[in-house]
This record gives sequence, structure tokens and C-alpha cells, in this order.
Amino acid sequence: MIAIINAELVMRDHFIPEAVLFIENGKIAGYGEMRKTEIPEGCEIIDAEGEYVGPGLVDIHSHTGGEFQAWQEPIKAAQFHLTHGTTTFLIATYPRQKKEQYIETGKNVREAMKLPEGKSIGGIYYEGPYINANYGSNKKLYPWDKPIIPEDYEPIIEAGLGLVKVWGLAPERPDILPFVKAVKAAMPDVRFAVTHSEATPQQIEALMPYGMSVGTHHTNATGTIVNYPECRGVCVDEAVNYNDGMYAELICDSRGIHVDPYMLRLVRKIKGDSRIVLISDRTYNDAPKPAGYEDVFDINFDGANDIAGSKLTLEIACRNYMKHTGASMVDAFRVGSYNPSRVAGFTDRGEIAVGLRADLIIVDRKMNVKKVILDGEVVR
Repeated sequence: MIAIINAELVMRDHFIPEAVLFIENGKIAGYGEMRKTEIPEGCEIIDAEGEYVGPGLVDIHSHTGGEFQAWQEPIKAAQFHLTHGTTTFLIATYPRQKKEQYIETGKNVREAMKLPEGKSIGGIYYEGPYINANYGSNKKLYPWDKPIIPEDYEPIIEAGLGLVKVWGLAPERPDILPFVKAVKAAMPDVRFAVTHSEATPQQIEALMPYGMSVGTHHTNATGTIVNYPECRGVCVDEAVNYNDGMYAELICDSRGIHVDPYMLRLVRKIKGDSRIVLISDRTYNDAPKPAGYEDVFDINFDGANDIAGSKLTLEIACRNYMKHTGASMVDAFRVGSYNPSRVAGFTDRGEIAVGLRADLIIVDRKMNVKKVILDGEVVR
């Protein structure tokens, strides 16, 4: 048995100060205030030294780890994020990938998850292929601006069976409903995300009975607002904000470029911490920074000066969320661990509770990661 002592436990909705937490057989076996809890003899002791102990972070949407493309080298990408406190990692594809590359993603992830080094890999986030090519980066490289036909998507579905947790698409694409039905028939628990889209709220809501419940990188590549002569129109962002069942993914970079800090606070006010999911949307791109962004260190740009994902890891995104919105450490772990774990369908992690997998991190007040525990084992 392992005992983590002198810990400030970060629970789902409160703190337990000056606490101890027990780990046995890879599970959380108990916890409580140190002054009220007896520590059994023979325990391996980990001293948190007064720092925060919270659930491991869950990044459901990241394309790379370091310089490694996650779909090609999932273990190397996941190991990179693990050192930053992400104990569950979904491999995100790119909308511009070809059919063969989507299939290869499924093969690579399936094999990686069989290995001990792939323990933190939780599955796949298919971003695409059926998005709106007018939104997002690298528009000229998009190969799927053609009719949606079973001959194209059935092999991709087959490759992702048992792996895909979230599937992103643009609801306005012609013939999207037969595709959605085919995916749902093969993967009953999958969630759909409105992705790189200019869909109307009605088009989004029409897919909610099939599991449409996530807004991919909310307010980024999310269409345009039609301005009528005397009123402001609505689009994807309004639909995500309005519908209580929709989760809003947010990319929280240091300067608030992906999502303006005022917008972050507005989205938080509307959705609450129960329907926000922080993502890194980490990519790798060596294009030069456009004029005026020379000092930006955590964002990528494509050759056309469009934002092309981030250089974030999730603990930094949590720090920025607290900075931009005034959220507490409890709130940061809610949006960085509990919520994304539930979106991905995991009920055995994402919070501190007896019987759950002992995926834990020790961090200081600025979310600097001091120690990482995966499935009850110290990995950093």
C-alpha cells in the first residue's frame, strides 16, 4: 500500500487540507484528514509536502506530443503528455488525413494500447474527415470536399471500432445523416462533436439524438454569424452555449488568442464548470509567426497566417484557465480531468474517489507538475 501524506486533496467540488490518500492494487483505497486517519505500518510513503494532489489530467483532443505526430507514434506522444500530468490521452486525427491514414491511425493506436508503455492512451478522437473546409488551418490540403459515400467511410469506421470516443463532423455537410447513423450503429457509445462548421443551431440540434454533444475547440473554426438588417444572427457557438447537454472544448493559451479572456469568462458563466472541457489541441508546425505575434510561444500558425493549434500541454491550459477566468484549483481539475473523462466515457478516473484508478498528480499552486502516478505507479 502507498500512502500520500501532507496532501491538499483536490476533490470534485471541494478541498481536503492536510490529508492522506491510500493506493492499493492500482486503485484509490481511501483518504481523509491526517489527524483523523491512521497510517498502517509498512506503507510506502510519498510526501506531498503540502502541495495539491488531484486526479490525473485527461486530454481528449491533441494531435502531437512534443514533435511526434500522435496518429503515427502514439506511444511517444502519450509519454510526452504523461510527463506533464496527462494520465489519459486520446489520439486526435487531422481532418486533412487521407482514408489510408485514418485506417493506419486505428491500427497504430490499437497496437499501442496493448503495450505497457501505452497505458495512458485512452482511444481516438476522429477530427474529420467530414468537416467544412472553409474553417480551420491548412485549407488547401483538405482532401474530403467530395460526396460522403459508404465506400469511403466504412473502412474508417471499421478501423476505429472499440477505440473512437469522439467523432467530429460538420452537421451541414450533405448526406451527413446516413454517415452519422452508420457510425452510431457500429459505435453506440460514441459522442459526436460539431467541428470546423458553419452549421445552424437547428442542424446541430437535429443530430443531438444521435449523440451530438461536444463543440470542438469552441469559438475556433466555428462558422460565421449572419448579420440581418436589424439583428445579430446565430451560429455554432450560440448552439453550443444554449444547449445544456453540449460540452464546450476550450483552448486556453497564455494570451487568450484562441479564445479571448472575456469570451472565456462569458462561456464559463453560460456553461458553468460542469460543461467545459479543456483541451491542448497540440500540433506541430514550423511555419513562421505572422507580424505582431513574434512573442507568442504557445500557438502554431500555418503558412497562410491562420492559427494551427497550440503548443500547450494540459496543465498549462489549466493554469491559463485559472488566470483568465478566476477559476479555483478545484474548478481547473473539474474541466481538465473530470469533465473530459466523462465525455470520453470513462467512469473509472477523473476524480478522487475510492475504487477508481489511481491516476493522480501532485502540483503546486501554479499547476507545475511535481509527481505523476499512473494506475498506482509513480511514473515521474
